[in-house]
Amino acid sequence: MAFGQYVNLDFDQIKSSIRDYLRANTNFTDYDFEGSNLSIIIDALAYNTYTTAYNTNMAANECFLDSATLRENVVALARNIGYVPRSRRSARAKVSFIVSGLLETSTLTLNSGIVCNGSGENTNYIFCIPEDITVPVTNGVAEFSNIEIYEGAFITQSFTVDTSLFNQKFVLDNSFIDTSTIKVKIKPDSTATSSVTYQQIDNIIGITSTSASYLLQEIEDERYELIFGDNVIAKKLSNGNVVTVSYIVTDGREGNGASEFSFVGNITNQDGGSINPSLIGLVSTEEKSRDGDEIESISSIKYYAPRIYSSQYRAVTSSDYESVLGYIYPNVESVSAFGGEEMSPPRFGKVFISVKPRNGDFLSDETKRELVQKLKNYAVAGIVPEFIDLKYLYVELQTNPYYNPSLNDDSENLKTGVSNALTQYSRSIDVNKFGGRFKYSKAVSLIDSIDSSITSNITLVTIRRNLKAVVGQFAQYEVCYGNMFHTQESSYNIVSTGFTIEGVTGTVYLADEVINREKGRIFFFTYTEGGTPNIIKKNAGTVDYIHGEILIDTVNILSTVIANNVVEIQAIPHSNDIVGLRDLYVKFDMKNTTINMIQDLIASGENTSGSRFVHTHSYYTPTYTRKSNSPVTTGSALLPSTASSTATTTTSGGTYATSTTASSSTSSSGSSSSSSSSGGGY
Repeated sequence: MAFGQYVNLDFDQIKSSIRDYLRANTNFTDYDFEGSNLSIIIDALAYNTYTTAYNTNMAANECFLDSATLRENVVALARNIGYVPRSRRSARAKVSFIVSGLLETSTLTLNSGIVCNGSGENTNYIFCIPEDITVPVTNGVAEFSNIEIYEGAFITQSFTVDTSLFNQKFVLDNSFIDTSTIKVKIKPDSTATSSVTYQQIDNIIGITSTSASYLLQEIEDERYELIFGDNVIAKKLSNGNVVTVSYIVTDGREGNGASEFSFVGNITNQDGGSINPSLIGLVSTEEKSRDGDEIESISSIKYYAPRIYSSQYRAVTSSDYESVLGYIYPNVESVSAFGGEEMSPPRFGKVFISVKPRNGDFLSDETKRELVQKLKNYAVAGIVPEFIDLKYLYVELQTNPYYNPSLNDDSENLKTGVSNALTQYSRSIDVNKFGGRFKYSKAVSLIDSIDSSITSNITLVTIRRNLKAVVGQFAQYEVCYGNMFHTQESSYNIVSTGFTIEGVTGTVYLADEVINREKGRIFFFTYTEGGTPNIIKKNAGTVDYIHGEILIDTVNILSTVIANNVVEIQAIPHSNDIVGLRDLYVKFDMKNTTINMIQDLIASGENTSGSRFVHTHSYYTPTYTRKSNSPVTTGSALLPSTASSTATTTTSGGTYATSTTASSSTSSSGSSSSSSSSGGGY
């Protein structure tokens, strides 16, 4: 007879299939399979079939990049399309120090290897440099300025080329290597005093038969192998050559945050003599350690390998820039890139990139400059990459869960459960990224599913941008939300935290007044709790409700209630689903999310008539000012500035500040015409 088709390979079902097959044979028609020794043979057959099916399934899965689970297999499959996974990255810091009291010394050399001890979060780390640094001595003083140091241990490893060995391999013994610190030098033989430095390459474009280059690939146990040329692609090594490899083995992300350093390195003069340690001054920190990261994860390899392959290591489209940037800079949490042709007016020949790093809120200026230089190796000629600071679009909730006290009378415990669930959602892949989307239905369903005692919830959504004021200067501001505004009242759909302005006594707030469905005006007012708003400037700016854009006319802000010169501006979204547009980074703010537990007296049976049921608004209750849980400023209001005004603007979708004499061009989508980091929102 023919075998049936297997749709399930569970052990019990395999046994059942074998028994059914045997019963179809006339010799076993009335046979008791359970009570005989034949059941043991059936178990053995089923076990063997199950094991074989499992191994076959695993082997088949490991042959494809999407389904492979073992790192060695994922790395090998990525290697087939020319992708080398990122290694661990050492945390980098910048320090300076001087050496004084030098006599008859022309130069000093800071030798490669250990340089400093760095401390951070009650832990000490060793910091090294991969190459010697030599500086001149002037008037008995040598200055080592902005020296970049790397967290980790400095290791040197040597190989001797032996052409009699078949397929000799050059494998680095250590895991956790930062491959960007690898330095490879080749000597003709062990007695030679000079060496040639070989350069690491990602691909073979432009490599000739005489190029002193090598390729790097990851092998098992997160170790690395060097691959040298064959006189067709790059120069071939000769018998007896000595290969010296130095590199740094790092703790990765753990080394971030070190800010205090003490010198423990080795400095020599031009003759190789050591310098008296007492001549070395204190180490000053220029930049605390940053950008340390772990080895590239399996999921990241699966994501970036096919995209880098499709771009062929060239950045042409905006998605290419996103893929390449994630490849060359491992500290990327999320990235957004868009061409200047999308702006109004268009800025042809530029691509704008906004990055959210894993270990911080913004990229440093130094990191931006480094990335621009690296991107030039991938970018098409004539296209200029420009980094812009990301803009945070905060999502906040006002939720009122109803609960049945007969099932659970611990409202605080329920409130904690709701808070934990929303906190978990705030860390999900829906938000905390460019192009992120806060999904209202998911949030409210999470609240309902916390406990069986929760019967329903009324949840309202607000959005917020933080305006970073240019304190003490006359400036204009634009704040873009990338989402349509809702107007349910004639005024106060948009409200802010307090600030002070020149010529007005007391704390000032801003709000909107609706003109029509599409437009509104911004006005300034003072307000005392429980009193009536006092409008001090009726035409202080405009609102575009359709495109979610606020323009504030020239104003001199002297101080803000919120710390760091921030004015928080809150708006009501037209849709409860919030989307991050271009360089807007969606962030679910739990700090300013409020949870108010309400007893459902109808569900508990205490008041079935509903006469004492507590109703909550499904629409927003108008308020004159924004109530914020953000840290308040501890400084007093600044005096009016006498400095001359300067014109500054920021990029599309952000906040800009310009002087009263500066002009700006803004499209209906909220794109500004020029860019700068000053006066921006975040």
